[in-house]
Amino acid sequence: MTITVLTGAGISTASGIPDYRGPNGLWKTEPDHLQLVSIGPYLDDPDVRRRSWEFRRASPAWTAEPNAAHRALAELERAGRLDRLITQNVDGLHQRAGSRAVLELHGNMFGVVCLGCGARSTLREALDRIDAGEPDPACTACGGVLKTTTVMFGEVLPEETLAEAVRAAQRCSVFVVVGTSLQVQPAATLAGLAAESGARLVIVNGEPTPYDDQADEVIRDPISEAVPRLLSTL
Repeated sequence: MTITVLTGAGISTASGIPDYRGPNGLWKTEPDHLQLVSIGPYLDDPDVRRRSWEFRRASPAWTAEPNAAHRALAELERAGRLDRLITQNVDGLHQRAGSRAVLELHGNMFGVVCLGCGARSTLREALDRIDAGEPDPACTACGGVLKTTTVMFGEVLPEETLAEAVRAAQRCSVFVVVGTSLQVQPAATLAGLAAESGARLVIVNGEPTPYDDQADEVIRDPISEAVPRLLSTL
């Protein structure tokens, strides 16, 4: 049995990180925050960039700890039963739980890249420069615009990461979706690709998804309880 898992923001809510599209999701409670993670407004407006840096500084991901669902997936990998762990999350909690076969479709919030020359640094370094009086720090190498190594709305996913995720979805015998609305493309299409390739599709999510009718099993229980229970039966 080959198991591939796709996770979204819902897996981290039990760790204190709000999701985006759930009943109390960030895009519903703070809709103006969408521009802080959209590449067009980010490039066009220095004030959006300043607010975006502060948004990253305030993220609960800095102090969040992996929950039982993260740990169960790491244990599944250690047992040699997980092929790939594909995540839309940028919080790094899977790696902190011990997972290594992680494909970060939307990047990671703790790195920084220059959009001009591609130079890389860390978010901590950028925040230190902000604290020192640079509200919108520019690249020290070329003066270009800096952003975190997350994929913003309006940007394309890393080509090779997406290609590997597609291969993992197509070759697995069980594809488990955890805590994602399956509304963001192209990540959402992975569930359909897996089902079309003959995999058993299991969806663990509190709200309905567009792929529920293709699933062999849909689980609505709290994720931090449902995932460990589910994985123990696979």
